[in-house]
Amino acid sequence: MKRKWLLFFLIVFLTPLLTSCWSKKELTDLALVSALGIDKTKDGKYLLSFQILNPGTVAGSLQGGGGGTESPPVTVYKATGDNLTEASRRASGHVSRRLYYAHTNLVVIGEKMAREEGVEKLIDGLDRDPEFRTTATFVIANGSSAADLVETLTPVDKIPSDKINKTLEITEKRWGHNIKSSLKDVMVNLKSPGKGTLVSGFKLIGNVENSKQLTNLQQSAPKSTLRSDGIAVLKDGKLIDWLYGDKARGTVWVINKIHGTDFNIDWNGQKEAIAYQTVRQKTKISTHIKNGIPTLFVHSRVEGDISELDVPVELSNPTEVVKIQKALAKQIESDIDKAIQSGQRHGVDYFGFGSDMYRNHPQEWKKIGNRWNSEYFPKATVKVSVEAYVRRTGLRNKSFLSK
Repeated sequence: MKRKWLLFFLIVFLTPLLTSCWSKKELTDLALVSALGIDKTKDGKYLLSFQILNPGTVAGSLQGGGGGTESPPVTVYKATGDNLTEASRRASGHVSRRLYYAHTNLVVIGEKMAREEGVEKLIDGLDRDPEFRTTATFVIANGSSAADLVETLTPVDKIPSDKINKTLEITEKRWGHNIKSSLKDVMVNLKSPGKGTLVSGFKLIGNVENSKQLTNLQQSAPKSTLRSDGIAVLKDGKLIDWLYGDKARGTVWVINKIHGTDFNIDWNGQKEAIAYQTVRQKTKISTHIKNGIPTLFVHSRVEGDISELDVPVELSNPTEVVKIQKALAKQIESDIDKAIQSGQRHGVDYFGFGSDMYRNHPQEWKKIGNRWNSEYFPKATVKVSVEAYVRRTGLRNKSFLSK
């Protein structure tokens, strides 16, 4: 009975203590960091660029007020240090509030730093911070410093980090030449057996100084803006190349991240005469090894619609449709071949063949794993097969161009 009463009093007296706000953080004491840019100075120090939200301006623009063009929605502060922690602490000399990283949704790495030092050293500091989310988008500045991207003001999406995130999301779904990688994705790929790492690139188009001015946003056609551009290939954590066009799309296709894209098919001697847009696709990769020689297999199945014709084609004729499907499959196979050949030339398997070998052929992997990227993957035979189907032809079967 005494134990029950003792337990009762403990619950009564301890409950008020559990409801206290011992770790409270007042919003007025915090500087919300929406994006973090990381570069290296000439003397070897880290240069951090903090994109901090201006709460009053952002709130006014979101509510439909005119504050979005009277003052910038973000302010960028910079600080240097021998490591990320020191640079972050040094920033307190510029910012009147404590830097708060829980809302940071973008990390930008300068191209020069990505090539010379790589990204592996940065991962520990970012991942170790309990406030920093590993779901933050990870991009590399294509042809510029991270500071240039972080400082750029953007139209439509007032917060520049939101502009980059939304652009990557929509281009991944609609175009298929880019991927949206998070910090966690990069961490996993860096440590995956026999696998390289892919990161989307973003480029500043126009004048650097003009991109920081509010006057740039007050034009119907801004002279400076941000654009998704290329996929960065990392080897041992360092940037070694950029993928563009068919190579980029072929790469995204192999890693099964194509949500939507379109192909222009040559027909009857006319270039790009038929426009085909994908609706769904599924790509599987597999590996086989015999007598120590690996063979890589890629099989893809795609379905889509005819969206435009520049020449008369009788789409009600099954024979014509079959010909279109074969031409489409051949073009997709070409894109995939170009992508894999590019990876083999660089000696970087960023497609996941090595991971498949690790999972399904563990004994063989023990023998060749350490030399996969340097010896086996570059010389491996690749066999690609594609099934392509036309499911719909829009609102008409007969071409408008037919006589």
